[in-house]
Amino acid sequence: MLETSARLLRLLSLLQTPRDWTGAELAERLGVSGRTVRTDVERLRSLGYPVLATRGAVGGYRLGAGAALPPLLLDDEEAVAVTVGLRTATGGAIAGIEEASLRALTKLEQVLPSRLRRRVKTLQTYTVSVPRNDPGPTVDPSVLTTLAAVCRDSERLRFDYHDHAGTAMLRTVEPYRLVNWARRWYLLAWDVDRRDWRTFRVDRMQPRTPTGPRFVPRDLPDEDVAAYVSRRVSAAAWRYRAQVTVHAPAEVVADRISPAVGTVERIDDHTCVLHTGADTVETLGVYLGLLSEDFDVTGPPELRTHLRRLAERYARATA
Repeated sequence: MLETSARLLRLLSLLQTPRDWTGAELAERLGVSGRTVRTDVERLRSLGYPVLATRGAVGGYRLGAGAALPPLLLDDEEAVAVTVGLRTATGGAIAGIEEASLRALTKLEQVLPSRLRRRVKTLQTYTVSVPRNDPGPTVDPSVLTTLAAVCRDSERLRFDYHDHAGTAMLRTVEPYRLVNWARRWYLLAWDVDRRDWRTFRVDRMQPRTPTGPRFVPRDLPDEDVAAYVSRRVSAAAWRYRAQVTVHAPAEVVADRISPAVGTVERIDDHTCVLHTGADTVETLGVYLGLLSEDFDVTGPPELRTHLRRLAERYARATA
């Protein structure tokens, strides 16, 4: 499949030159038979490219008008997915991505077959995005590409970092993964000085150059990196924390909450502890109500008070 896609790209590249190509010439350039060339031409036509055949004793092929842009080797579903993704990216969390996405979208829609343009336009017309009151911070695309490169090459990274209090510090890490969660970008890395895993907000980072030296990759702290980062990020931002004893198996409780809500620790076959937290006790009350199991709460005091008030309110509602 990869070989076929590469050959189609090469064929499109040849057809974009301002001349006619005979089937024999294309076959020689591509290193295939004339039959394969004819099959590939039909494949390009099925993808919506206007490959024209010239008549005559020799005959030939050329690319019709409207196909001067770089080749697009996507099936129908992929083309629609990319187009919708570009539209969505206009409200993204990467600085400058809105303009770049619109430019790319304009180019893409010019080469989409008419049937796909209609599908995309229909989807755009009959869907409405809810604007966010807090779009969140944006990150510099060059910072993201730098971080992705050092993760790929296993190179140490030094960067200036501002914590949540605004304090500036220099950090040295072994970077592993970039995670996009809750409209923010995070770097999962091994902190060389603290000798532990740490999660850093990318919008608070300013990488220093040069990078390096290379390091031997470690085992990740969790196979599910996204879940691991979401737990760490949530816990760091909690104003209220609670350890709740739940009278239900740990696997049952774990299935009913997301990693962002907290972690579950097994005690025995019928009991577990939920380590959770939130910015408000009202949110904690919602989490606990969703468990649909009996539980015991020892603190914090604000949560106990809130739960008593809820119990009284519910009792009055059902009197």
